Amino acid sequence: MLFDTDVLIWSQKGNHHAAKLIENDSSRHLSVQSYMELLQCARNKNDLRIIREFLHDFEFTILPFTENIGHRAAIYIEEYSLSSGMRCGDAIIAATAVEENHILCTANQKHFKTIKDLQLKILKPN
Repeated sequence: MLFDTDVLIWSQKGNHHAAKLIENDSSRHLSVQSYMELLQCARNKNDLRIIREFLHDFEFTILPFTENIGHRAAIYIEEYSLSSGMRCGDAIIAATAVEENHILCTANQKHFKTIKDLQLKILKPN
């Protein structure tokens, strides 16, 4: 499964639903886009260490940005930015999931529901 940034943030904030989804998945993946978003959230070196340890401890595989992912993300922007407000980061994450044949686990269905070839697992944090 490919985890969206928001699921990891929910988990790190102590949300049991998010933590359980991560713990119960044996093959955890993360788009390089989500990885960069998580690093960007770090307020200091200790936060950065915690993020890296979390990803290491749960054996996340960080998937690189490839030519095919970039091409598909650009298509998603062309198709969905005007109608649904698709942003670049979400397009890259969705394209990574589709290109790597992974289900995308996210708490933000609104950002991804219009993409026809994307399989979603929705986290309901409450």
